[in-house]
Amino acid sequence: MAFIVAFFSTLLIPLLSSLSLWLFIVLFFLSTFLFCFFFLNSTFTNFIFSPLEKIHSSVSSQKNHKNNNDKKNDIIENINEEIKGLIEDRKNEVDRIKKLEQYRKEYIGNVSHELKTPVFNIQGYILTLLDGALDDKKVNSDYLMRAEKSVERMINIIEDLESISQLETGELVLEMERFDIIAMSKDVCDGQEMNAAAKGILFSIKNDSPVYVYADRFRIRQVLTNLIVNSVKYGKEYGETYIKATKTNDTVRIDVIDNGIGIAREYIPRLFERFYRVDKSRSRDQGGTGLGLSIVKHILEAHNQNINVTSTIGEGTTFSFNLKSSEANNI
Repeated sequence: MAFIVAFFSTLLIPLLSSLSLWLFIVLFFLSTFLFCFFFLNSTFTNFIFSPLEKIHSSVSSQKNHKNNNDKKNDIIENINEEIKGLIEDRKNEVDRIKKLEQYRKEYIGNVSHELKTPVFNIQGYILTLLDGALDDKKVNSDYLMRAEKSVERMINIIEDLESISQLETGELVLEMERFDIIAMSKDVCDGQEMNAAAKGILFSIKNDSPVYVYADRFRIRQVLTNLIVNSVKYGKEYGETYIKATKTNDTVRIDVIDNGIGIAREYIPRLFERFYRVDKSRSRDQGGTGLGLSIVKHILEAHNQNINVTSTIGEGTTFSFNLKSSEANNI
């Protein structure tokens, strides 16, 4: 019996020792593998994927996405697309700012030029009078009249700028009332009859009966006056300007049409900018502040309407706008 025990002890103890060693090695590598797996997973989650998700969330919030269900599964690709979109938005914003800056520079330059011309004229007339022309009754009367015209031009520019500023900021309150747009058109044409006659231009109204609208009478008169004055300035000699009112449902469409020199298509988008002139030298020679069409645009926008232009070089121009019909709205 003692021999058997001694035999098995001699045989099993080394065997058990060997198995324990292999078991220990297996358990060691298994635990090392599991540790590395969880460690790397945690590292990637905390230091890579979590920041990426935050970046994606931040970018998405900048884009103001409303539907989060449309996000792609691939977060890297999604972030890439979002960043491309942001870059494009920023590029467009920079382009817009550059255009605004260019417009601001042009606007300041135009204001300076428009005011500088009459100021220099006035200064020249006064200096001439002070140098001795004051004693010449014929000269001093002529120069004083010229100075008065320059002062009047400055006043007109300032008043027009003030009107635009009030319209843009909403400070100007419209006084809405019912009136006949045809009667107003005839009155405005009568007021420009002498200027039109000097070029042989004829006015005509295509409506025989009254057409009533609901708008600010004084401001719409400004609109018609500016459009009719422009039609005379840029009209052909012995040409024609006519006004037509057309009822359409609850609005009235007013067209001011001339057969003048026309406007090239590329100039039309900028036509209603302050001081913008298609032909700067010719426009200044014919007078005006260069703000008329800008005022027209702002007055109609205050009425929740737009001004439309169609023109063909050598054939003429049509300005069109709508007003609320007082008849359709029982006003």
